[in-house]
Amino acid sequence: MINEIDSASLREKMGAGERIQVIDIRSPAELAEGMLPGAQSMPMHLIPLRWQDLPKDREVVLYCRSGARSYHACQFLVQQGLDQVLNLRGGIAAWARHGFEIERPASRP
Repeated sequence: MINEIDSASLREKMGAGERIQVIDIRSPAELAEGMLPGAQSMPMHLIPLRWQDLPKDREVVLYCRSGARSYHACQFLVQQGLDQVLNLRGGIAAWARHGFEIERPASRP
């Protein structure tokens, strides 16, 4: 069973200053559409190579566009022994539907 968090609950945790790590697992092309505030990028294909770099002392929230890929990535991380992993239910699409902030990449000249 993979633990999930909804957009409103994640925004509340972020606003309260809770120590959480938010990881965007989408591709670089998808990142151009914007990311959750404070999120770090770790494309899904790199998770098996870099999962040990994830913090063990706080919750780690993974997200993708719809929540499907990040759900599978969470399954992998739980199998590796990480127990504070959450999937953002509905992904960045659900976050955007709520009207929550999305950081756009800086436009290049």
